[in-house]
Amino acid sequence: MFDKLREQLIQNPRTIVFTEGEDARILEAADKLLAEKALKVILLGAEDAVKAAAAEGGFNIEGAEIIDPACYAEMDEMAQCMFDLRKGKMSMEDVKANLLKGNYFGTMLVKMGKADCLLGGATYSTADTVRPALQLIKTKPGAHLVSSCFIMINDEDHRMAFGDCAINIDYQDTVDKEGNVVVSAAEKLAEVAVETAKTAKTFEIDPKVAVLSFSTKGSGKGGTVKLSHDATIKAQEMAPELAIDGELQFDAAVSPVVAKTKCQGSPVAGQANTFIFPNIEAGNIGYKIAQRLGGYAAYGPILQGLNAPINDLSRGCNAEEVYRMALITAALS
Repeated sequence: MFDKLREQLIQNPRTIVFTEGEDARILEAADKLLAEKALKVILLGAEDAVKAAAAEGGFNIEGAEIIDPACYAEMDEMAQCMFDLRKGKMSMEDVKANLLKGNYFGTMLVKMGKADCLLGGATYSTADTVRPALQLIKTKPGAHLVSSCFIMINDEDHRMAFGDCAINIDYQDTVDKEGNVVVSAAEKLAEVAVETAKTAKTFEIDPKVAVLSFSTKGSGKGGTVKLSHDATIKAQEMAPELAIDGELQFDAAVSPVVAKTKCQGSPVAGQANTFIFPNIEAGNIGYKIAQRLGGYAAYGPILQGLNAPINDLSRGCNAEEVYRMALITAALS
């Protein structure tokens, strides 16, 4: 998969900004990306410090653009743009203070068209990557939330998509001041299902989407069963061209034998490859079981629903994971 992504990007160049330009893992990945001519690279940080860190690690970052937010020539223009985007929610003083941070500065480079995409989180928390994206890049038209997806790949190149395992704790109705439901919890989970299917397609997975539960077609009650059931219906309405079914237990979703017993005739059961979890607890546990016991590499979280590709790294990532996530992020732009 990654060989193909790299070749596509060589033919269609993209610029990625790394928010933590002094980190050795980022520098090692940048070295590889630049050597392959897969991406144009922007590294954020003090130029002397970035170059010193690269020299110490033996990394060749010639060709990368290094930008120090504290010395950025177009800072006034950027600050005014961010001030206008925040619409009075930040003073100009607060805007300028935040723009000295790589997460906000890098996000504004994407917003202003100086970069196509951003990858951060080697030292920042997920919240510190997502917050500037929500405030400045914002959700794309029609999207009600940002969600995430992990692409899971094993040694035989079998691929699956898992959503949402990292962003949304759970799903609650959004109500107006009078208590009327504006966006239901089921609509939100359905949106995650449809967005995850789109992400899956980007990575050559023909999505067969299972909305998961501890129940299959009404076999259980309570908990998130109704949410998964209702979200399936909403997702089918939103994207009738997709193969989506639920609520399904995981065994019914993946085992043809179990599917034949529990939900014969389903277009998804027994062959699912795109799995939608009803809350973050199930999703986070599920992807880590697949990773640690199933031998799958997990790439993500890939953020969904934003106007531009902004992705988050695990703080425990290694350079190869940074490299691969950079290719994934750029492929979405």
